[in-house]
Amino acid sequence: MESLLNVKNLSVRLHVQESLVKIVDGVDLSLNRGETIGIVGETGAGKTVTALAILGILQPLGKGKPLWEVEGEVWYKGKDLFKLSEEERRKIRGEDIALITQNPIPSLHPIEEIGWQTGEGVEAHKEDIERQKVIKLVIEHLGKVEIKDAQKRFHNFREQFSGGEGQRILIAMSLIRNPALLVADEPTSALDVTVQRQILELLKAMKEQFKLSMLLITHNIAVVAEMCDHVYVMYAGKIAEHGDVKAIFYEPTHPFTRGLLTATPTLEGKSFKFEGIPGEPPNPLHPISGCRFHPRCKYAELICSKEEPPLIEVKPGHRVACLRINEVLASQN
Repeated sequence: MESLLNVKNLSVRLHVQESLVKIVDGVDLSLNRGETIGIVGETGAGKTVTALAILGILQPLGKGKPLWEVEGEVWYKGKDLFKLSEEERRKIRGEDIALITQNPIPSLHPIEEIGWQTGEGVEAHKEDIERQKVIKLVIEHLGKVEIKDAQKRFHNFREQFSGGEGQRILIAMSLIRNPALLVADEPTSALDVTVQRQILELLKAMKEQFKLSMLLITHNIAVVAEMCDHVYVMYAGKIAEHGDVKAIFYEPTHPFTRGLLTATPTLEGKSFKFEGIPGEPPNPLHPISGCRFHPRCKYAELICSKEEPPLIEVKPGHRVACLRINEVLASQN
């Protein structure tokens, strides 16, 4: 398959007072054209920071000092985005890569009409386009995401829309430029269960209609199962496990991945044994030596607190970072 996005050894550090805190550490991931990959993990794992670093839109501190330090390589359609000028990257973000943020209503401008917000990206990157064409394009895309009475509601403001409608507007806003890659950051987390289902069905339909590739960020393991071809399980800024969706769900190997799955009830007939994961996600301000999961891992031994596990291949295409991999696999049999 044709490679679209390749991320190599991505690391992100945050300036906190006079020190640097590593938020993302050596992340590798790849996405082929037409695929959906998911990054799943607990809140604070570094999922959103990874996506924003890929896009090059982490907020700077100002006054000549960056808030974030980003290292690594991000190859998109054969170009290393980190070696391009900001104007070149802005053009790619404007025409080729789109972002759907979480919390839809707060993401919209409070005193600008929804229609003009939706068409803003087109006007920003096609300065010679006529206003009437923008209006027509906006109404068309609002209709595609099932906003009723799109022509009439073009002039409404964000407070006149529900959370689900706000998410539909953000989807329309991202698709109006006909991108190749859609980055969806927790697109259903702020919505109730019924609306979540509607938005997921809409995303699947839009992916098919617009021939999209998708990078989906979520903490919801069930969303990953339904939407993704490949899964990257992230813990404390690092990839703990990576494989295709069947390998992750039917042969989970990393103790953290297994914990996520045993914390998710199923609708199958057999009885469900809830286990979950003890403890709390680590605070990046207080780095953990060795394997970052070892304080919460029932398989951990002394070596786990001293050595950082490499990401090794246990089966073709299935990689796991765990020093106690043999013991974990033996417990599955």
